[in-house]
Amino acid sequence: MTGRWVLHVDLDEFIAAVEILRRPELRGRPVVVGGRGDPSERAVVSTASYAAREYGVGSGMPLKIAARKLKDVPDAVFLPVDADEYSAASAVVMDTLRGFDAVVEVLGWDEAFLGVVTDDPEALAERIRAAILDATGLHASVGIGDNKLRAKIATGFGKPRGVFRLTAATWFDVMGERPTDALWGIGSRTAKRLARHGITTVRELAAADDRVLAAEFGPKMGPWIGTIGRGSDTSPVTADPWIARSHSRETTFPEDLTDWSEVAEHARRLAAVVTADIVAEDRPGVRVGLKVRYAPFETHTVSAPLADPTLDPSVVADAAVALTDRLDHARAVRLLGVRVEMAPPRPHAAGGEVPPSRRRL
Repeated sequence: MTGRWVLHVDLDEFIAAVEILRRPELRGRPVVVGGRGDPSERAVVSTASYAAREYGVGSGMPLKIAARKLKDVPDAVFLPVDADEYSAASAVVMDTLRGFDAVVEVLGWDEAFLGVVTDDPEALAERIRAAILDATGLHASVGIGDNKLRAKIATGFGKPRGVFRLTAATWFDVMGERPTDALWGIGSRTAKRLARHGITTVRELAAADDRVLAAEFGPKMGPWIGTIGRGSDTSPVTADPWIARSHSRETTFPEDLTDWSEVAEHARRLAAVVTADIVAEDRPGVRVGLKVRYAPFETHTVSAPLADPTLDPSVVADAAVALTDRLDHARAVRLLGVRVEMAPPRPHAAGGEVPPSRRRL
């Protein structure tokens, strides 16, 4: 029976796979991509091959920790990030997806949702996987769902190089006894807060009282978290251009900073770069945020609204520097970032269309 389906296409170990295509001799070896490829420097893992993941290496991990996990693995290799190469490979993949009779919503370099009408979503998923492999040499997994949330989660069960279907009919059979952080949109911190209320599984979250969730997370966020537990998602698959809400820049310091006048100066410099980004989009900043990672690896964020929307770099910089007063000056800083939220795009005076935003992938 023909029906509407959502397919989530996710490329397997994408960045590492692109590197292995360029260097076939790396196939089967633990490959870690991050920073400038030097594990003695401060940077994080962008991706790790499946062979590297077997040793506990994962995305977002400091390269130094990845190196320690692989210190007894003589054939492990660390490579620098090559964003241009990954963008080029991604473009071919997305063009391949657009060749199908589907609405394609790009999520990033390595994943996309497809809205399709078909009587055999598994067969379509396999054709998509084969088309990507033929066009790029890259393997993909595909999740099939009756909404975006279920399709996204289904992909994890299909990996690697597979297809999996998850629908309302099978939701609790598959997900019911899994921990809440197995859900897309719920991280470890949220899971810990839920656990304080005795909510540890997806089934328990689905049955939770919205009043309890609202009291813990807020009147809008709380009930929304409850809908995730039920696998509910009404958001459509759309091919509309993605519009950035903010721009951000950050830097990791070679040595921890303990002089807070230096921290303030770095905040000012980062703010100048971010302001140039929002000026390029002609979208005034409305809120400034600061991200700090204290040594050894604890991250905090602070933010404040701007008095008036602005593109003035001195105003944005002053706001970023002012936020440093809200940080813990007794601690050393290893990373600093500045984020500026922007006003909504303004229509062109002539055509009335919103200019396409630069996608940050």
